[in-house]
Amino acid sequence: MQYLDGGVTSPKGFEAACCAAGIKYKDRNDMAMIYSQSPAKTAGTFTTNVVKAAPVLWDKKVTESGNTSNVVVINAGIANACTGEEGFGYCKKTAEAAKEAIKNAKNVDIDAEGVLVASTGVIGMQLPIDKIVNGCKMLSESLDRSREAATNAAKAIMTTDTVQKEVAVSFEVDGKTVTVGGMCKGSGMIHPNMCTMLSFVTSDINISKDLLVKALKEDVKDTYNMISVDGDTSTNDTCIVMANGLAGNNEITDEKSEGYIMFKEALNYVNETLAKKMAGDGEGATALFEVVVNGADTKENAKILAKSVITSNLTKSAIFGHDANWGRILCALGYAGIDFDPEKVELYFESKAGKILIAENGCGVDFDENIATKILSQEEVTAIVNMNMGGDATATAWGCDLTYDYIKINADYRS
Repeated sequence: MQYLDGGVTSPKGFEAACCAAGIKYKDRNDMAMIYSQSPAKTAGTFTTNVVKAAPVLWDKKVTESGNTSNVVVINAGIANACTGEEGFGYCKKTAEAAKEAIKNAKNVDIDAEGVLVASTGVIGMQLPIDKIVNGCKMLSESLDRSREAATNAAKAIMTTDTVQKEVAVSFEVDGKTVTVGGMCKGSGMIHPNMCTMLSFVTSDINISKDLLVKALKEDVKDTYNMISVDGDTSTNDTCIVMANGLAGNNEITDEKSEGYIMFKEALNYVNETLAKKMAGDGEGATALFEVVVNGADTKENAKILAKSVITSNLTKSAIFGHDANWGRILCALGYAGIDFDPEKVELYFESKAGKILIAENGCGVDFDENIATKILSQEEVTAIVNMNMGGDATATAWGCDLTYDYIKINADYRS
């Protein structure tokens, strides 16, 4: 697998664009479009929240149908959630506007029923549909395959651009180069089981619809569903994968084939990279907090234990304070609902500044507080927990520290 400096326009046939439609913000780009020159097969996973935004309902319909897709239209500022029939109707109007705009700009007749839409922002407000329609026109006229176009599209849907939320990789199948690229948005209202996150993955691979869906649904379990920023599962979580087949490889239809295995590895790298970028760029966050659980009796129990630690507000606060308060981690493990022997637990902290043993046999050990503080003061911090439950199951979860700025951002979010 080759690691590329790229994003959603890296695979063959994909273009991107952004524009300032004035949906909520007056001084920034707030719409983006991804366009495939050839109709693409799609797969999607969505929020588990019972309250699902109109774009989620629309995209579920599209991805679960036999329709192919050429376009994704994304807006920031307003979530189009809790907006009833009017909000769902705006998804249809957006799709129709995208169809007309692409026809005028590209002289290509796409299927409006295959247009995907996504929104992020304030819940309960109706979209200014006239601005969305005009945005579709501006986006279609500025579509580009350049690296810059991909980056600008990614920035347009992000709350902040402090972390570049793009990634791309390539590999060979049947002597053909296959590329997978992605971009994402996510900073707050993020919790395992699909978060306030929008993730868009593009590929030029030729693969069956069934295997595309299978690969995505299996992979989100170990990537997007293993992150948390604040414990709130959003109404808008969406992950879309588009595969347009332009790499020219023979269609992948066998899940045991080398091509499928390599695609799964590439998809996992893209999704895990984007998931970690979202976790580390949580609202107000100063550090990515990774928790690795080893030696669990089952994979599922390892996941539950790891998630329990990254969602602990006390632990997250300790990471912000660079405080090796290991008791909070054992406490979080203890209320996860998994039976284990606390006196067998071993805990380390690790970062680029080094690695230090903090506790073993369920008790603290003598350690240098200054060294621990230095390790915990880095931008990426890992807690390694050896459970010693008699098994070899492992799991990794990603979160971030909890800071004063998280409160400031979310106390006045609608302004």
